[in-house]
Amino acid sequence: MNKKIIITGATGSIGKILCKELIKRGDEVTIFTRNPAQAKSIIEGAKEYIKWNYETPEEWNNYLNGKNAVIHLAGVSIAGRRWNSIYKKLIFDSRIISTRNLVKAFEEVEQKPAIFISASAVGYYGNAEDDIVTESSKCGNDFLSQVCKAWELESEKVESFGTRRISIRTGIVLSANGALKRMLLPYKLFIGGPIGSGKQWFPWIHIDDLIRIYLYALDNPGISGIINASSPKPVTMKEFASTLGKILHRPSLFSVPLFALRIAIGEAAESVAASQRAIPEKLLESGFKFKFENVEDALKNILE
Repeated sequence: MNKKIIITGATGSIGKILCKELIKRGDEVTIFTRNPAQAKSIIEGAKEYIKWNYETPEEWNNYLNGKNAVIHLAGVSIAGRRWNSIYKKLIFDSRIISTRNLVKAFEEVEQKPAIFISASAVGYYGNAEDDIVTESSKCGNDFLSQVCKAWELESEKVESFGTRRISIRTGIVLSANGALKRMLLPYKLFIGGPIGSGKQWFPWIHIDDLIRIYLYALDNPGISGIINASSPKPVTMKEFASTLGKILHRPSLFSVPLFALRIAIGEAAESVAASQRAIPEKLLESGFKFKFENVEDALKNILE
């Protein structure tokens, strides 16, 4: 059965691919966006493009009435620029206040959406070193961990309306854009290598599998609560860098020390170099099958 779906963050690297898949399969997609004209030029075929300011819900809350699902991806880029107090507040507010106001909007509508899917991140776990982390593992103590914790707590409130809530803790997404694209330049200059010690665990996921996870969560009533969205076979940063160099036919010898990373991006360096040996336990137990479990296969699919 086709669904009526609202999606925020639709023009981001994940959102635009997810929107196209939803439209392709026949779902009726309504896009909440700061720039409807731009969204329409990027994503064709949505039913509506609604002007969305997350701080003023009265302008858009009635559009939730009668929809089957809300998929909430909006939030400024974690790696958008060097963290300072102003940008950290924007990282927090764009996730927590937007989620809070979306959930509050459920109170105002008669026919409430049955499903609420919100993004989150494996950054929830902070620096877990060599420990395996699953959905039941404890929250970390750094800034990004606390953002994810607050984000998920706001999402959880939607359950009071009888809505099925899923928070998707996403790993490092491998795609033609995003994090991987930024990693390629040093290799092209023959100065590629791991970040930090290289011993930290790198919780990656191929973009195709991430999109499939969102669709799986949307369509399966048995899926709820927290989901780790990362490959069941995480690798160390050194293994990842070595594999990337092998595929690009470039050396992987020049590590980026943590102190240099701190100079370049400030406090964000701690999150970039954190170790998260994340396992998608709930997905595996539910029977979800990954297309890309092996990092070499994933990178070859994207880069070759």
